[in-house]
Amino acid sequence: MQATIEGNELVIRIPLLPQPTRSKSGKTMLVATSGGNIETDATVNGKPVTIGLNAYISK
Repeated sequence: MQATIEGNELVIRIPLLPQPTRSKSGKTMLVATSGGNIETDATVNGKPVTIGLNAYISK
C-alpha cells in the first residue's frame, strides 16, 4: 500500500486482491485490504499517517 499527500488530499494506492475473498464476518467480499493498521510514509504535522483499509463488494 502506498499513501501520499497531494495538495489537500490523501491519495491511497493499494493492489486489488487476485479475486474477491469472503470477509471474516462472511457478509461481504473483500477486493482490497491493508490487513490491519499500517503506518505509511505520508505525514501530517510531521507525524506518519496510519491507515486501516478494507474495500469490499456485497455478496
